[in-house]
Amino acid sequence: MKSLIPLLLVFGLLGSMSVAENPNPNWGVVYEEDFSGGKSNDWVFADPEAWKVETKDNESFLSSFQDSNYKPEVRSPENISWLKDLEVGSFVLDATVRSTQAEYGHRDVCFLFNRVDASHFYYVHIATKADARANSVFLVNGEPRVSICDDRTDGTKWTEDWHHVRIIRNVDSGEIRVFFDDMDEAIMKTSDKTFLKGSIGFGAFDDTADLDKLTIRAPQ
Repeated sequence: MKSLIPLLLVFGLLGSMSVAENPNPNWGVVYEEDFSGGKSNDWVFADPEAWKVETKDNESFLSSFQDSNYKPEVRSPENISWLKDLEVGSFVLDATVRSTQAEYGHRDVCFLFNRVDASHFYYVHIATKADARANSVFLVNGEPRVSICDDRTDGTKWTEDWHHVRIIRNVDSGEIRVFFDDMDEAIMKTSDKTFLKGSIGFGAFDDTADLDKLTIRAPQ
């Protein structure tokens, strides 16, 4: 885990990716990482052969560099990694990510949270075009995933660049909000109280993606 100060400085230098004022100032940092140590010891992978820490241009990041051989029992993301030894209910997640997949309608990056087990969790699917299976908040509750978004955009434009994603989860209200580069206007909003605590993950449904920096704040 790394110091918060360098993370904030990096975000601040990235212009549109700068971290807005913490929307929950009483929630402290419970996890942060920038992979500068070149290791991924805090993570467990659905398919370890599909993941590695890479360093390019003096920047280290976690990479799902090839397709995963993991096949979940119910239809849900396949190329995923989970943070070990961290379970949260409410949280604010800030991450620097990029999609490394060629463009198509379901080009995506996923964040997973409030995981109870391999068939019970939420995930955010940030994709080029919205439909019943893409660009939404999904519930995996012992059966194939179901979109539960109350409000969302028509799609999310991925480029080859890094992007800032923020997810706000409040289990008391059920709130889930997702932001992409613009920290003032959510791209997805919904409310659900099916799962109130669990682990956090990163990856893609069946694409490839990179995670550069991650900060998680939660009640302490």
